Amino acid sequence: MNTTSADDGASVRARYRRSAGSPRGEARRRELLDLVADDLAANGLPDFSLRRAARAAGTTHKVLLYHFDGADDLLRQAILKLRERRMDNALAAVGRDPAHRTLAARVRAAWPALKREQAGARVLEQAVGLAMCNPDRHGGIARTAAQEYLPAMLSLCPADWSDRRRLEVAAMTLATLRGLLMELVTSGDSEGADAGFEALVRALEREEAAGG
Repeated sequence: MNTTSADDGASVRARYRRSAGSPRGEARRRELLDLVADDLAANGLPDFSLRRAARAAGTTHKVLLYHFDGADDLLRQAILKLRERRMDNALAAVGRDPAHRTLAARVRAAWPALKREQAGARVLEQAVGLAMCNPDRHGGIARTAAQEYLPAMLSLCPADWSDRRRLEVAAMTLATLRGLLMELVTSGDSEGADAGFEALVRALEREEAAGG
């Protein structure tokens, strides 16, 4: 990925630190981040650079450096934004029907929403590959993924379960869903992904039937 010069980045970031935290500045940062995340979802990670991000956001690379600590920081935060959108969409699908009372029903309701996000899903899987190819520089992108998804998954578990049980089942469900989505993105095998998902739902039904 291309970046701007170190001298330019250092001087702009120094000016930003003197004004960081203002409501107006934070609103502008969120606006820019949304635009860059949109570009990533549409065009993927290949050829991502600070200058490409600036074009997508309708600004200059120096303005982006005013709000973000370089291209790697911008990329990390844009990936986080895409993960937030994925989970928000899934939780919204669950919340649309109050009949989704069991964990299995909630996960089943989320599945179509997760599958529909093909553009965003593809760049999230690309980010995992980037982290594997260059762990020293981008490893944090992948290492934090489970922690970012986990709270949403825990929220779907029955409230009367123990913390340990909720963690175990949420971690299993999350890992399975991520694997199925990666398979769907990389192979396009929707039938296979759906078959694996049905096995996951049956496992969740058995878990709930076992009681406390």
